[in-house]
Amino acid sequence: MSPERRRKLLVIAGAALAAPHFAFGQAPTRGKPWRIGYLAVRSRPTPASPDAYYDAFVRGLRELGYVEGKNIVIEWRFADGRPENLPRLAEELVKLNVDVLVTHSTPAAQVVQRATRSIPIVFIAVGNPVESGLAASLARPGGNVTGQANMTNEVSSKQLELLKNLMPSLARVAALVNPVNATGLVIVENIRAGAQRLGIRVLQADARSINEIDEAFVRMSQNQIQAVVVAPDSLFIARRTQVAQLALTHRIASAFAFQEDAAAGGLVSYGPAQTDVYRRGAVYVDRILRGANPGELPIEQPTVFELAFNARTAALLNIRIPPTLLTQADRVID
Repeated sequence: MSPERRRKLLVIAGAALAAPHFAFGQAPTRGKPWRIGYLAVRSRPTPASPDAYYDAFVRGLRELGYVEGKNIVIEWRFADGRPENLPRLAEELVKLNVDVLVTHSTPAAQVVQRATRSIPIVFIAVGNPVESGLAASLARPGGNVTGQANMTNEVSSKQLELLKNLMPSLARVAALVNPVNATGLVIVENIRAGAQRLGIRVLQADARSINEIDEAFVRMSQNQIQAVVVAPDSLFIARRTQVAQLALTHRIASAFAFQEDAAAGGLVSYGPAQTDVYRRGAVYVDRILRGANPGELPIEQPTVFELAFNARTAALLNIRIPPTLLTQADRVID
């Protein structure tokens, strides 16, 4: 990776968040532990299946002086990859009157925002907070929200280019999106624009639930789709192994946003370094617990991006990864 792509996350209008760095610090104190509510879209981690993103968030808190069981309590609520569970779980957290609400993904952030206009909200890894109505602007989000924008819709055209480089004869591509997620629809438009320049036809494949993921790949196969760009929706993240395996079963090359997707069997991934994004979410929690107004804390955008290939998947699909791309990769999974 070039030094430029190795840069740490930067802050939009950075003065507001410039002070905190990741070093063990002293958390603000009071008579009782701080209570953080976390609405998690994916499933509860287990020792056998840990979640690197959740771990990164907790690690970020610890580095700032917040330790579970000592000065903070994290109220976890897990939707198990089922968006229909989000409103009920959000209401549970609001009724607990937590000090800060944290969540990830655009749909979950929208659910939490509808659930409360008074409890501070920190969102992590949302697609585009302004276009989705979560924030008035990146510099001054307004209301009770702030956090981290993935801006993954902006890298979808790069993912399409990577697929074209891997498959020069590529002519038919699908965009797998959850139509409930506004970011996915923006991704489709970006892919269509890039595909037009490359002479590629695009099929929008919708999936709102676990069962519809299987149905979407059946439609792709029926339409002779050669490759798919998978939108970084929480549903697909929670079921990334299923998505990657379905693509392989149907002999469809797959492009994802995150390195963990390639590790799960996807052919290629390109997008923001997620563990950095989740770790930085702890900074927002810290600033709010110290009295900052969330609506005045600028929203960060990632500047650290990762490129990964799954060599085993490439071999199973009879795809040769050009040496020029391999030299650019941050990770090659064997």
